Amino acid sequence: MARTHSTSSEPLLVAIDIAKYRHEVLIAGPGRKRRRRISLCNTREDYERITDILTDYNQPVQVGFEATGDYHRPLAWWLHQAGFELRLISSLSLARTREAMHNSWDKNDPKDAQVMLHMMQTGLTQIWHDPLVHGLNDLQELSKTHAAISQTKTEFWHRLRTHYLPLYFPEAERFAGNSRSDWFLAFLEQFPTPGSITCLSEEAFIEAAWDVVGKKVSKRRLLSDIYATATDSIGLPVDLSSPAIAMFRLVLSEGRGLIAKRNEIERRAEALLEGHEDYTRLKSIPGIGPINALTILAEAGDLRRFKHHRQFLKFCGLNLSTQQSGIFRGQTKLSKFGNARLRRTFWMASQVAIRQRQNSFRDKYERYIARDTTDRHLKRKALTAVTAKMARTAHAVIKTETDYRPFFEGRGPRRKDPAL
Repeated sequence: MARTHSTSSEPLLVAIDIAKYRHEVLIAGPGRKRRRRISLCNTREDYERITDILTDYNQPVQVGFEATGDYHRPLAWWLHQAGFELRLISSLSLARTREAMHNSWDKNDPKDAQVMLHMMQTGLTQIWHDPLVHGLNDLQELSKTHAAISQTKTEFWHRLRTHYLPLYFPEAERFAGNSRSDWFLAFLEQFPTPGSITCLSEEAFIEAAWDVVGKKVSKRRLLSDIYATATDSIGLPVDLSSPAIAMFRLVLSEGRGLIAKRNEIERRAEALLEGHEDYTRLKSIPGIGPINALTILAEAGDLRRFKHHRQFLKFCGLNLSTQQSGIFRGQTKLSKFGNARLRRTFWMASQVAIRQRQNSFRDKYERYIARDTTDRHLKRKALTAVTAKMARTAHAVIKTETDYRPFFEGRGPRRKDPAL
C-alpha cells in the first residue's frame, strides 16, 4: 500500500547507483549541505530499510537512478509502491556530466551517485514509466522473446545456407522459399542428402514426400523438379546413418522448433491484444503487421503521452541533428539517440510498405528517388524519410483516435512551368 507524505515545495533527493548485488544511495535534504550515504543490498530486508529511512524524513521524496540492465526494475517497483516519485537518468547524460564535473573518465559507484544527485538538482532527469505499472510488462516480454527467437532463427538459416546445404545438398537452396515456412526443413529432415532421394524411383519419392511438402499448387511438378535436381547434385556422398547426418537432422529439428515457438508467441500476442483499439489502428497502416504493432506498443507504451510527433520522433531517434561550430556545418543526419528497437521496427515496416502495390509511403519513396533511380545513397535517404513518415503516421492515428486514411496528405498543386 502506498504511503503518504507531507506536502512540501522542495522534495528530498535520493540518487541511487544501481548494481547487481549492491546499490550506492546518496540522500540530500532541502537546505542541507551534508549528505547521507547508504549502501543497499539487493535483498528485501534492505529494501524495507531504505523505505523506512526515507519515510522517516516525513517529506516528499524524489528518487533518481540510471537504468542498468534489469537490475533496477525490482527496486523501482518497490519504491513506486512506497509512494515515492521516480526519475530516470540517461546513461549518456550521466557520462557527459561526470566528465564535465571531474574532468576525467574515471568512475566509481559513489562518484556516479554524486553526479546523479547533481543532475537531479539541476532538473536533468526524465520521467520513469514502469512497465508493470502501465500494463506493458506482458507486451514487452512477448516482444523481446519474439525478437530473441527471430534472431536465433536468422542465425540458424545462415548456418544452414553456408554450412550444411553446401556440404550435403547445394542445389536444394533454390527450393527454400520463405523462411517462415516449415515444409522445407521437414523435407530436409526426411531427405537430407541427394542419395536419400535417388535411392527411390521418382514415383516412390513423390509418394513418400507428398505429405511433407505441404499444400502446393503444383506439387507433382515441384517434387519432380527436386528429384531431377538430386540426380545431378554435387553433394557429398555421406551415409544416412553417419553422425554427420545425425547432427544435420538435429540442427533442422532446432530450426523447426524455433518456427513453432515464434508462431506460438504470435498467437499469444493476437489473443492478448484482440480488441485493443491502438493495436488495430497500427495494423491498418501499410507495412505494420501484428509483430511490428506489438513492438511499437511494447516499446513506446501509450503514444498519447507524446504531445507532438516531434517528441515521438526524438524518442525513436528519428530526429535530425547537425553539428555546427563557427563556419563549419556538418552533415544533417539522424541522431540515433532514441529507442533502437522502435527505430528498427519502423525501418522494417517501411521496407514492406514501399514494396506494396499502392500506398502513400511508396508514393513518397518513388517521388524521392525520381531524379536518379540507380543512386543507392538516394534510396537510403528516401527510405529514411519514409521511416520518419511511418512513425509520424503511427503517432497521429493513435493520438487522434482515427483510422488510417490512405493518401490523406495527397499531392500538392503542381507548379506551373515558367516556360509556358
